Amino acid sequence: MIKAKTHEFFMQKALDLAKQAYEEGEIPIGCVIVSGERIIGKGYNQVEKLGDATAHAEMIAITAASDFLNSKYLKNCTLYVTIEPCVMCGGALKWSQINKIVYGAPEENFGFWSKEVSGIPKKVEILGGIMEEECSALILNFFKERREA
Repeated sequence: MIKAKTHEFFMQKALDLAKQAYEEGEIPIGCVIVSGERIIGKGYNQVEKLGDATAHAEMIAITAASDFLNSKYLKNCTLYVTIEPCVMCGGALKWSQINKIVYGAPEENFGFWSKEVSGIPKKVEILGGIMEEECSALILNFFKERREA
Protein backbone atom coordinates (compact mmCIF):
# COMPACT_ATOMS: atom_id res chain seq x y z
CA MET A 1 0.00 0.00 0.00
CA ILE A 2 1.25 3.48 -0.91
CA LYS A 3 1.50 5.96 1.92
CA ALA A 4 -0.71 9.04 1.40
CA LYS A 5 0.75 12.31 0.15
CA THR A 6 4.06 10.92 -1.14
CA HIS A 7 5.40 11.15 -4.70
CA GLU A 8 4.23 7.57 -5.17
CA PHE A 9 0.74 8.44 -3.94
CA PHE A 10 0.29 11.20 -6.50
CA MET A 11 1.99 9.22 -9.27
CA GLN A 12 -0.48 6.40 -8.62
CA LYS A 13 -3.30 8.91 -9.20
CA ALA A 14 -1.68 9.88 -12.51
CA LEU A 15 -1.24 6.19 -13.37
CA ASP A 16 -4.94 5.57 -12.70
CA LEU A 17 -5.74 8.31 -15.22
CA ALA A 18 -3.30 6.76 -17.71
CA LYS A 19 -5.19 3.48 -17.34
CA GLN A 20 -8.41 5.32 -18.16
CA ALA A 21 -6.77 6.65 -21.33
CA TYR A 22 -5.64 3.10 -22.17
CA GLU A 23 -9.20 1.80 -21.82
CA GLU A 24 -10.40 4.54 -24.18
CA GLY A 25 -7.78 3.68 -26.81
CA GLU A 26 -5.66 6.75 -26.11
CA ILE A 27 -1.91 6.71 -25.54
CA PRO A 28 -1.88 5.96 -21.81
CA ILE A 29 -0.46 9.03 -20.13
CA GLY A 30 -2.01 10.52 -17.01
CA CYS A 31 -1.27 13.65 -15.04
CA VAL A 32 -2.25 15.39 -11.82
CA ILE A 33 -1.28 18.83 -10.51
CA VAL A 34 -0.98 19.27 -6.77
CA SER A 35 -1.07 22.39 -4.62
CA GLY A 36 -0.12 21.69 -1.02
CA GLU A 37 -1.42 18.17 -0.67
CA ARG A 38 -4.52 18.65 -2.81
CA ILE A 39 -5.04 17.62 -6.43
CA ILE A 40 -6.26 20.75 -8.23
CA GLY A 41 -6.00 19.56 -11.82
CA LYS A 42 -5.95 16.25 -13.62
CA GLY A 43 -5.95 14.97 -17.15
CA TYR A 44 -5.20 12.07 -19.42
CA ASN A 45 -4.48 11.95 -23.13
CA GLN A 46 -7.60 12.66 -25.17
CA VAL A 47 -6.08 13.38 -28.58
CA GLU A 48 -8.24 10.84 -30.44
CA LYS A 49 -11.40 11.51 -28.45
CA LEU A 50 -11.24 15.28 -28.97
CA GLY A 51 -9.55 15.22 -32.38
CA ASP A 52 -7.03 17.70 -30.99
CA ALA A 53 -3.28 17.18 -31.24
CA THR A 54 -2.79 19.37 -28.16
CA ALA A 55 -5.09 17.33 -25.89
CA HIS A 56 -2.19 15.82 -23.95
CA ALA A 57 -2.61 14.86 -20.30
CA GLU A 58 -0.42 17.73 -19.13
CA MET A 59 -2.25 20.37 -21.20
CA ILE A 60 -5.62 19.25 -19.86
CA ALA A 61 -4.30 19.20 -16.28
CA ILE A 62 -2.72 22.66 -16.66
CA THR A 63 -6.04 24.07 -17.87
CA ALA A 64 -7.94 22.44 -15.00
CA ALA A 65 -5.47 23.68 -12.38
CA SER A 66 -5.44 27.18 -13.86
CA ASP A 67 -9.24 27.22 -13.74
CA PHE A 68 -9.17 26.02 -10.13
CA LEU A 69 -6.71 28.74 -9.08
CA ASN A 70 -8.24 31.34 -11.39
CA SER A 71 -4.69 32.09 -12.54
CA LYS A 72 -2.50 31.37 -15.53
CA TYR A 73 0.37 30.70 -13.14
CA LEU A 74 0.82 27.48 -11.18
CA LYS A 75 3.38 28.74 -8.69
CA ASN A 76 3.89 26.49 -5.67
CA CYS A 77 2.39 23.55 -7.57
CA THR A 78 3.79 20.15 -8.55
CA LEU A 79 2.92 18.26 -11.72
CA TYR A 80 2.97 14.45 -11.67
CA VAL A 81 2.91 12.75 -15.07
CA THR A 82 3.45 9.11 -15.97
CA ILE A 83 5.73 9.80 -18.95
CA GLU A 84 8.28 12.59 -19.43
CA PRO A 85 6.55 15.61 -21.01
CA CYS A 86 7.01 16.29 -24.71
CA VAL A 87 8.44 19.55 -26.01
CA MET A 88 4.96 21.12 -26.42
CA CYS A 89 3.97 20.28 -22.84
CA GLY A 90 7.39 21.33 -21.53
CA GLY A 91 6.85 24.75 -23.08
CA ALA A 92 3.41 25.03 -21.51
CA LEU A 93 4.87 24.07 -18.14
CA LYS A 94 7.48 26.79 -18.50
CA TRP A 95 4.84 29.42 -19.19
CA SER A 96 2.69 28.18 -16.30
CA GLN A 97 5.58 28.87 -13.90
CA ILE A 98 5.07 25.54 -12.15
CA ASN A 99 7.61 24.86 -9.40
CA LYS A 100 8.14 21.10 -9.64
CA ILE A 101 7.76 18.44 -12.30
CA VAL A 102 7.74 14.75 -11.35
CA TYR A 103 7.54 12.10 -14.05
CA GLY A 104 7.49 8.34 -14.11
CA ALA A 105 9.32 7.05 -17.18
CA PRO A 106 11.54 8.87 -19.67
CA GLU A 107 10.35 9.43 -23.24
CA GLU A 108 13.45 9.03 -25.35
CA ASN A 109 11.83 9.90 -28.70
CA PHE A 110 9.89 13.05 -27.85
CA GLY A 111 10.73 13.90 -24.24
CA PHE A 112 11.61 17.45 -23.27
CA TRP A 113 14.73 16.53 -21.28
CA SER A 114 15.67 13.44 -23.26
CA LYS A 115 15.91 15.67 -26.33
CA GLU A 116 17.99 18.13 -24.28
CA VAL A 117 15.67 21.02 -25.06
CA SER A 118 16.40 24.00 -22.88
CA GLY A 119 13.77 26.37 -21.61
CA ILE A 120 12.59 25.19 -18.21
CA PRO A 121 14.00 27.66 -15.67
CA LYS A 122 16.74 26.22 -13.46
CA LYS A 123 14.70 26.98 -10.33
CA VAL A 124 12.11 24.38 -11.40
CA GLU A 125 12.77 21.08 -9.65
CA ILE A 126 12.57 18.06 -11.97
CA LEU A 127 12.41 14.53 -10.64
CA GLY A 128 12.12 11.45 -12.85
CA GLY A 129 11.82 7.74 -12.24
CA ILE A 130 8.93 7.69 -9.76
CA MET A 131 7.13 4.36 -10.32
CA GLU A 132 9.06 4.13 -13.59
CA GLU A 133 8.48 0.40 -14.09
CA GLU A 134 4.69 0.67 -13.79
CA CYS A 135 4.49 3.76 -15.99
CA SER A 136 6.76 2.29 -18.64
CA ALA A 137 5.00 -1.10 -18.66
CA LEU A 138 1.60 0.47 -19.32
CA ILE A 139 2.71 2.41 -22.37
CA LEU A 140 4.85 -0.45 -23.71
CA ASN A 141 1.89 -2.85 -23.44
CA PHE A 142 -0.34 -0.33 -25.21
CA PHE A 143 1.96 -0.11 -28.23
CA LYS A 144 2.63 -3.86 -28.23
CA GLU A 145 -1.11 -4.53 -28.47
CA ARG A 146 -1.43 -2.04 -31.34
CA ARG A 147 1.40 -3.68 -33.29
CA GLU A 148 -0.14 -7.14 -32.84
CA ALA A 149 -3.62 -6.01 -33.92
